[in-house]
Amino acid sequence: MRLLTFSTGTQASSRVGVVRNEERVVDIASAAALLHVELPFDPTDMVSLISAGAPAQTVLEDIVRRAPDDLPLDAATLHAPIPRPRKNVFCVGWNYLEHFAEGEKIRPHIKDMPAFPTFFTKAPTAVTGPFHTVPYFVDLSAQLDWEVELAVVIGTGGRDIAKERAMEHVFGYTALNDVTWRDIQRRHGQQWFKGKSLDGTCPMGPWIVTRDALDPAGLDLSCRVNGVVKQTSNTRCMYFDIPTIIAELSRGLTLEPGDIIATGTPPGVGHARTPPEFMKPGDVLETEVGGIGSMRNPIGGI
Repeated sequence: MRLLTFSTGTQASSRVGVVRNEERVVDIASAAALLHVELPFDPTDMVSLISAGAPAQTVLEDIVRRAPDDLPLDAATLHAPIPRPRKNVFCVGWNYLEHFAEGEKIRPHIKDMPAFPTFFTKAPTAVTGPFHTVPYFVDLSAQLDWEVELAVVIGTGGRDIAKERAMEHVFGYTALNDVTWRDIQRRHGQQWFKGKSLDGTCPMGPWIVTRDALDPAGLDLSCRVNGVVKQTSNTRCMYFDIPTIIAELSRGLTLEPGDIIATGTPPGVGHARTPPEFMKPGDVLETEVGGIGSMRNPIGGI
């Protein structure tokens, strides 16, 4: 299934929907009411649905099959599938060999790939929708960069998760762009948090594809700015695979339903180009992950 969070002009509050027949969306709350189905989750909250586990997915499948009505996908305003995560978005740095290599000129003190995944986070307030405008903070920086990534959404929580069981904890997958203000990223020493957490600079979506509907191995990744391809790769090129990331991240740290893990970006980022390239107001950022879909985010002022 493809699960999204959306609103419409007639009903501004956001709610959960399921994509049906490619161009139609089933409003789960409305359909459940018409079918007299009692939902085991809050239909306005994607994390509530995720937390409800397998029984919730069974109910969803039944509702989508029997729903007497739906609406056109293009009539819906899509928000990030989890518009306001309950925790920071977990991120993995340097997870594609070529991306690690292209950054050597700005970190000459680190020559070898790390033995363990490099983790950092993005604030929940950075998350924005798949077609929302990314704000441009002109007074703070002029170095706005792009990073296409596959994101993993945790379904079943746990701590010290064994690598062999890690995929059982996955709910699904979505596309994410780890938009980064490069000079701010480096302004605060060795931590990356501030430059990666400004408001509205983590486009996510357009929906979550559930684990049973997608194999994350071998997915094409693409990032375009103003129609020009800047990044292109495939998830098979990840240095640390998803089970390794989940196992290492969960060591002594409890993962919970709805947690989001961005799995790293391939080469082609703007700061590593010669000369460096950065986005500016009026540009359009497109992010695509095969098997999931595409996002289109204008870069705007604030």
